[in-house]
Amino acid sequence: MKILVVEDSRCEIRLPTQQVDKFGATMFSACSTDEALESMTTVQPDLVFLDAALPDGEGSRIAQAIRANEKPGEWTPIIFLLSGVDDPSIAACVAAGGDDYLLKPVSEIALGAKIRALQHIVLMRSSMIALTRKLDAANQELVRIASCDGLTGVSNRRYFNDAMSIEWRRARRHSNSIAMLMCDIDQFRLFNERYGHLAGDDCLRAVATALRRHAERPSDIVARFGPEEFAVVLPETTISGALMVAEKIRTAIRELHIPHAAVPGGQVSLSIGVASAAPGFDNPPDDLVEAAEKALLRAKEEGRDRVCRADAT
Repeated sequence: MKILVVEDSRCEIRLPTQQVDKFGATMFSACSTDEALESMTTVQPDLVFLDAALPDGEGSRIAQAIRANEKPGEWTPIIFLLSGVDDPSIAACVAAGGDDYLLKPVSEIALGAKIRALQHIVLMRSSMIALTRKLDAANQELVRIASCDGLTGVSNRRYFNDAMSIEWRRARRHSNSIAMLMCDIDQFRLFNERYGHLAGDDCLRAVATALRRHAERPSDIVARFGPEEFAVVLPETTISGALMVAEKIRTAIRELHIPHAAVPGGQVSLSIGVASAAPGFDNPPDDLVEAAEKALLRAKEEGRDRVCRADAT
């Protein structure tokens, strides 16, 4: 335990150091506001004893400065050292940021009781902080699990719906375009029938990884939309930009060289529908999803392993 004592002079420390040593504590001293604040940074004490009788009310200013410099969640107990006790003095100490007081000269019994009590409080607080951090980490993990597709590791349909609404409102607020790719693994049912569901799972994971690799901006969203369908949301992207991304993805899937005897070319391929829109108040995000799905349907009808745009004739 580290204790900082702030008094008018180093030679006038009134705390019984032998009693402090019994608790395994180390004592540091400061004589001014600057020294006290520097010690708060360098020493990082667990407890501060502050002389209320410092000249010109400096004791109160030091306490106020310590409290002002504390970051959210930080707290160091401040015990004022008083020559006499009365209601106004106690009220002034509390108002300045003090937690308690001791009368000077400090007796060993009073000092020991105060240190024991504050050690207990500090330990309890440290335990609570550690527990809070564990709970925060657990909650973050729960949020991640709830928003993630367990098989492929990309976002799930629930997260897609929430994120799409958020991105739609943001695009409308800033008058930006937002694009979407609807991707479908060609003849995936036949792939499962021929190669088995374990191979099908491996295929889905490989495709999801390729999608994530090419939707490279932090704002891009890749989600599993259906059993063999994936959706890619591209904020601030026009139709021409989305078509370029879609073609890179389609090529990347072919370059995985996953065998698939039931499709032309003999390897897994992707059909992609592309749509882009400038959100307004009269066109909900479902319109963009529907446009991308229609473009995907046309890509399948035209022979699969291709990219079709929603507004093409």
